[in-house]
Amino acid sequence: MHDLEASEIVGESPALKRALALAKSAAQTDSPVLISGEPGSGKELIARAIHRAGPRRNGSFVKVNSAMAGEGLLEKELFGFERGVLDKAIVQKTSRLELAHRGTLFLDEIDRFPPDLQPNLLRVLERREFERVGTARPIRVNVRMIAATEAHLEELVSENRFHRDLFGQLNVFPIRVPSLRERPDDIPPLVRHFVQQFARRLNKSIETIPTETMNLLRNRHWPGNVRELENLIALAVSSTEGSTLQLALTEI
Repeated sequence: MHDLEASEIVGESPALKRALALAKSAAQTDSPVLISGEPGSGKELIARAIHRAGPRRNGSFVKVNSAMAGEGLLEKELFGFERGVLDKAIVQKTSRLELAHRGTLFLDEIDRFPPDLQPNLLRVLERREFERVGTARPIRVNVRMIAATEAHLEELVSENRFHRDLFGQLNVFPIRVPSLRERPDDIPPLVRHFVQQFARRLNKSIETIPTETMNLLRNRHWPGNVRELENLIALAVSSTEGSTLQLALTEI
């Protein structure tokens, strides 16, 4: 089995280690996983790490955003449709579920999954089958499901906005990803990681990060979590001339 420690997840804080320990345990099973955390905290990174470390690593990792815009777009993408059913389609639409067969289906923003489609998703979890739009012929599928949410699904269940049985099926292995505010000691290694990453992409050599800059980054609130830090470092690296990271203190 592949090791989660070899993944792209950076940090040694106790809060992150707890999440990674749970992820490592989850990777050894084939159970559904529910990952919760703030926007930008790294939920998809955890999901991909579980997939790579698990028995389905040779299969596909297929991502579906539950908040897909457009009339029926999520249903068409997730379940597919038969030829001639929608707008006189001349081809059959292969579903994301079929693409994830023998692999992992990652459902991002599961809290925004349409209520009318939730029983269909529950059927996949319970019976491993679904139907394309426009047909009653069941299709068997073997997928491992990992879902992510920024909301507290328990509250949505109590408000009858999320199917109780679907929540129960998804919440077999819950993992909470800590916010960056809960892991300030991870900020310096994350900064160094992103500086190296973006400098390599831009063919630059940045060897020094000023202590004042690092201290300010470490003490910042970071409402956007790791994603916000990554974006800021990407901007700083792109504007840096020379071997010392240049980051306007007004940007921090």
